[in-house]
Amino acid sequence: MIFDTHVHYDDEAFQEDRDTVLKSLAEHGIEAVVNIGASIQTTKNTLQLMKQYPFVYGAVGVHPSETGELTEPLMDWLRQVASEPKVVAIGEIGLDYYWDEPAREVQKHWFVRQLELARQVKLPVVIHSRDAAQDTLDIMKAEHSEEIGGVIHCFSYGVELAREYLKMGFYLGIGGVVTFANAKKLKEVVEYMPAERIVLETDCPYLSPVPNRGKRNSSLNLPYVVDMIAQLKGMTPEEVIAVTSQNAKRMYRLEGTGI
Repeated sequence: MIFDTHVHYDDEAFQEDRDTVLKSLAEHGIEAVVNIGASIQTTKNTLQLMKQYPFVYGAVGVHPSETGELTEPLMDWLRQVASEPKVVAIGEIGLDYYWDEPAREVQKHWFVRQLELARQVKLPVVIHSRDAAQDTLDIMKAEHSEEIGGVIHCFSYGVELAREYLKMGFYLGIGGVVTFANAKKLKEVVEYMPAERIVLETDCPYLSPVPNRGKRNSSLNLPYVVDMIAQLKGMTPEEVIAVTSQNAKRMYRLEGTGI
C-alpha cells in the first residue's frame, strides 16, 4: 500500500470534508500519512489528527516562512511534543527565499536550532528549501545533518544537488510536480537516483498532479505520481509502491511497527 510522507490535512481546504477524505484513504490503497507541522498552530493541529486517526503520524516543527513566531520557550514546547509516540520527524524546517519575510538571518537561526532539536530528540528532519539551494546545503553540511537523516521535501533542484543530498543519506520527496510537462529537471533526478531513496508525497492540498493540476490535492492522487515514476524508472507501479513504502518506513523509523 501507498505511504504518503507529507500532507497537510489540517489545512482549511479540507474544512468541509476532512473526516470523509481521511476515512476513504485505506479503501483507495493509502496505508499511512504523515501530517506535517508548519507553524506552532499547525503542529498542534497535527497532534490532534494523530490522536484521532490511527493511520496518521506527525512531524512537529516550524516552516521557514513562519519562523518569526519562534522563541526559545516555544522550542522547549516542540521538544516536549516531539516525544509523543506517533511523532516521527521534526519539520518542516529549512529556508524559503521566495518570500522576503522573515529576514534570511532569522530563517537561518531557527533552521539551525531545529536541526539541533532533531539531533537531541533523535528524529529525522523534513527539509523545505525554496530558492535557497546553496544556503540550505551549506547549513546542513555545517550541522552534519548526515548524522540526523530525513527527507528533502518536494525536491525541486537538479541532479547535481540531488547527488549531494543522496551522498548525505537523505531521501528525496517526489510528488505531483514530476507529472508536469515542464518538470524536465525533476524527471532527470528521478531517472538518476536509486529507487531506494524515493519517497512519495503529496504536500496536499497543494501541487496536484496532472490530470488534476490546479485542483485540491489529496493522497488519492498519488497513483498518478506512481505511474510517472514507474515510467521513468522502468518499473511496474506495484514495484514503485512497494519500494517507496518501505523507504518511508525506514526513513521515519517505523519498520517493525506493524503498519
